[in-house]
Amino acid sequence: METLLPGVTARKVTTGRLAVNLLEVDGRDSGPVVLFVHGNVSSSLFWQPTMLALPAAYRPIALDLRGFGDSDPEPVDATRGLSDYSDDLAALIETLGLPPVHLVGWSMGGGVCLQHLVDAPHTVASLTLVNPVSPFGFGGTRGLDGELCDPSGAGSGGGTANPDFVARLGDGDRGEDSPLSPRQVLLAHYVKPPFTPDELDVYVASMLSTRVGDDHYPGTAATVEAWPGVGPGERGVLNTMAPTHFRIADLSDVDPKPPVLWIRGSDDVIVSDTSLYDFGYLGQIGAIPGWPGEDVFPPQPMVAQTRAVLDGYAKAGGAYREVAIDDAGHGPHLDQPERFREALLEHLPRP
Repeated sequence: METLLPGVTARKVTTGRLAVNLLEVDGRDSGPVVLFVHGNVSSSLFWQPTMLALPAAYRPIALDLRGFGDSDPEPVDATRGLSDYSDDLAALIETLGLPPVHLVGWSMGGGVCLQHLVDAPHTVASLTLVNPVSPFGFGGTRGLDGELCDPSGAGSGGGTANPDFVARLGDGDRGEDSPLSPRQVLLAHYVKPPFTPDELDVYVASMLSTRVGDDHYPGTAATVEAWPGVGPGERGVLNTMAPTHFRIADLSDVDPKPPVLWIRGSDDVIVSDTSLYDFGYLGQIGAIPGWPGEDVFPPQPMVAQTRAVLDGYAKAGGAYREVAIDDAGHGPHLDQPERFREALLEHLPRP
């Protein structure tokens, strides 16, 4: 099927690290660069309507991270956290010779952009985080400072993925017969039901571009003694966000400090203080047996953790604005595009 919307073109750019697939809008080769970074189990295709809707004075670009879309499926070293991805991003910016860019990162891509901000703040004109992964990773932490529930990182990493969903990804399932099919996961969790995107088939194809395996999604897993019995491995996507590998507790040393916009859907069920993907919350509601209780393994306060780290950024001289969009899920650029674009354009400088 044709996955590019009219007006969008794709090309490959070879950096010193890998060949990166990127999307651009026809005729937009000048102006402030807005660089979009997608989340987990997706690709640049999810950004197309947003790119096309930006005023003509901007130059929108969206890339596929390694192992997603049409970029090279290089293996992912999860012991580096999200740094394989952020280093790829830095290499693309350098290869294209871009001036400081306006980064927009969604979900896992938000974490990639945060890591890039820490490593190369001079290349960032502004940062927009869209329902970003917590600065303390995904799963297995407690409190605003991201304390590990167990030193092993139990409850995070590749072993937390649903094997049926992984199998359906690998099999290229485009159907709707199961709540664990990519199509139904998108409709239930990426957007707020009952919203159905016009580009649904394109987005399902985007999800199915995810490489599956130990070096990609979900990655390797480890058996640990602490509840729930699984912990992070050292390879693959979900392990990059394990709190033992990814942790950005303090942004005070970032210099310069570009302005940050944090946009989140109020009804997100993925990155949430009551996330349906967090073993602490699933245990609390009885969905996973043997939960050891609030004192041992509480739900991860993902949103509150992000706010705490950004508050620290502001106290150190940075600036951020939080925008919560009602009736929006994990992808507010999908189910509330007009309000999303309004917030983004208020944040971007007028060319």
